[in-house]
Amino acid sequence: MIKTENLTKKFDETLAVDRLTLEIDEGEVFGFLGPNGAGKTTTVRMLTSLIAPSAGTATVMGYQIGADDQQIRRNVGILTETPGMYDRLSAWRNLTIYATLYEVENVEQQVEKYLKMLGLWERRHDAAGTFSKGMRQKLAIARTLLHEPKIIFLDEPTAGLDPEAAKLVRDFIAELKGEGRTIFICTHNLDEADRLCDRVAVFKTRLRVVDSPQALRKQLYGRQVVFHLAEAAEGYASMAENLPFIKRVQAVGNKLVLSLEEPEQHNPDIIRQLVRAGANIQFVGELRHSLEDIYLQLVND
Repeated sequence: MIKTENLTKKFDETLAVDRLTLEIDEGEVFGFLGPNGAGKTTTVRMLTSLIAPSAGTATVMGYQIGADDQQIRRNVGILTETPGMYDRLSAWRNLTIYATLYEVENVEQQVEKYLKMLGLWERRHDAAGTFSKGMRQKLAIARTLLHEPKIIFLDEPTAGLDPEAAKLVRDFIAELKGEGRTIFICTHNLDEADRLCDRVAVFKTRLRVVDSPQALRKQLYGRQVVFHLAEAAEGYASMAENLPFIKRVQAVGNKLVLSLEEPEQHNPDIIRQLVRAGANIQFVGELRHSLEDIYLQLVND
């Protein structure tokens, strides 16, 4: 659905996006992660034909940016980080204007559908300027979807929202994913990306890595199992080091942290060895690194 090759954008002497090569499949929820100023929004603006690249190529739904810009704009939806609305107009009137611009066939039906879906129907006649930030964000999401785009770009969709509004937006994204739409999310909320995204890209002017959150954890850290003991773990470290399937051993207080490929296969043998050596095992758990750990390591490296 989206394919880029050496996509580059320079503003005067500032290189914002450096030779981005990327491919995103249909129906995929793709997270684009990076610090402020990394070039994420610039990338979205190029892929939605709002600005032209300095070099490289990209296609969106088979349409070429720079050649088929009008078709790209017709077929994508975009939620910007600070969505603008006509504050003095009602929610209904705002959406009606945008639906008309998108040449939606049944304007009133579509506006009603998304106002109800996002819980704004009872406030449809109220001015958008009277809405809370969460309600304005939901109204902007409704605007993004009025023309039923197959590809949706969301730039910080839950930024500044309270937990209830953020959960509603996340649930709505999950619902869109179930409909088979392709969703491109720029976000600083790494827990959100971890839960929603099939794959993530860590980006800072250039692409650092692309993979599923689970694969990135395994690639950077392997799998780590923590054995909580009733006594100090140091005395059992040498025993664990002699087991051929264990890659790394750490003893921290009463915790024995072991790195290995197949915990499900080897944990029973480890437990037997520890008990035979006199260890009193209180419980066992797998150490799960957060996407934040992965992100910080990749960005800082």
